[in-house]
Amino acid sequence: MRHKKTSVGNVTVLERLRASGLRPTRQRLALAKLLFARGHRHASAEQLFNEAKTHRIEVSLATVYNALHDFTAKGLLREISIDSGGSYFDTNTSYHHHFYFERSGHLEDIAADRIAIAALPDAPGGAEISRVDVIIRVNG
Repeated sequence: MRHKKTSVGNVTVLERLRASGLRPTRQRLALAKLLFARGHRHASAEQLFNEAKTHRIEVSLATVYNALHDFTAKGLLREISIDSGGSYFDTNTSYHHHFYFERSGHLEDIAADRIAIAALPDAPGGAEISRVDVIIRVNG
């Protein structure tokens, strides 16, 4: 099967999937093209599912969730948990924080150097802090 090359920067989506160790199935390729073709973005599974339907991509919501979690496990996405109601998946995997607009559900990046954290507590039980994620909720 021949895959149409869609570039993300200088690397195609197909090459990104292969480099991460993920098998480039038809569904994964189609979803990756939707996610990565337009630069950095935040998307929920439901948003990506609806976008896939709009583009006439035959995929179930369960497949979308599986692909998003596969991409996250391989470092292609970063999962942002907003509350018990849902998560967003961020194509920008660099260290940064977010504004969350409560009314619209929109996420906006905040550069890591724009937030200063003066002190952190020691991690319990000898564990080590791996990362600090700041989500600033705003009315909007």
